[in-house]
Amino acid sequence: MTSNTTVMFADLSGSTSVFEALGNDAATQAVRSLTDWIGRTCEQHDGRVIKYMGDGVLALFRGAGDAMDAVVTLQRDHARRKEQRGPVHQMQLQVGLACGDVVEVSGDCFGDAVNVAARLTDLAGPAEILVTEAVVQQLSGPPPGVRFHDMGLVPIRGKSQEQRLFRIEWHEDTSTEMMTLPASDAQMAGLRRPKRAAEGSIILRHLDLVHEFGSDEMPVHLGRAREAEFPVPDPRVSRLHARIEWRGNGFTLVDLSSNGTCVRFAGAPTEVRLRRDDCVLHSSGEIALAADFADFTTPTVMFELKAK
Repeated sequence: MTSNTTVMFADLSGSTSVFEALGNDAATQAVRSLTDWIGRTCEQHDGRVIKYMGDGVLALFRGAGDAMDAVVTLQRDHARRKEQRGPVHQMQLQVGLACGDVVEVSGDCFGDAVNVAARLTDLAGPAEILVTEAVVQQLSGPPPGVRFHDMGLVPIRGKSQEQRLFRIEWHEDTSTEMMTLPASDAQMAGLRRPKRAAEGSIILRHLDLVHEFGSDEMPVHLGRAREAEFPVPDPRVSRLHARIEWRGNGFTLVDLSSNGTCVRFAGAPTEVRLRRDDCVLHSSGEIALAADFADFTTPTVMFELKAK
């Protein structure tokens, strides 16, 4: 495959806790069982698995439509699996799709689309599918029950220019009447997240803006883009600068920006600097949407965690 190949990276998040709960042998078998299932699902949609990478899978598709059908099927089927109890079923899928020229050499593949798909998997939150504009342009429209959510231009590590990305809203309760219509913020929140009971909340403050988000409303993005759930309209802030997720029983901050994010916890003597990585939030503090707090004009967001 070379021209207009669609590349899929799928990664299992939460596997670390499974190894802690089950031990190496049982966890390895559980993860391998899931990655084998991912591979089989790709093949059922005319995809071809290139390699398995621990808790991840790399596959190629000749058509973007087949790739889209495969990843939506993966998320929906895995969501049904997660209704079962136990640590294995708490692992979630993070998926990235990109298309372009791909060169295959000695059982591996290379190309810009491969690199971008891998980066999108890093950017995606648990149970998310992120795709490039080029993938969407190859499709006549979203599959039944699916919505394309335009995230605008987003910085991608290793790329000199931001790329327009789309998040695939795959939950089966998505209204088909809204497939091609703009959705309100409240409607988009409903499409993004399955309803579940809140286990905690986080209060965010920036200038006059104050908003409390429950764990059931995660993920929440901080940035200057209209799509950001907590907007920070400052030109120094990336469109989608950082993301707050609910993982296990706590909030985690993930840096998505080009320049970095810095966290200063109340009463702590040091700062935590993030560059495309994450940290667990606790108690209260400040988030600088920049590499550090050195400049007093740096846009900052105050945060405070509240127990249920």
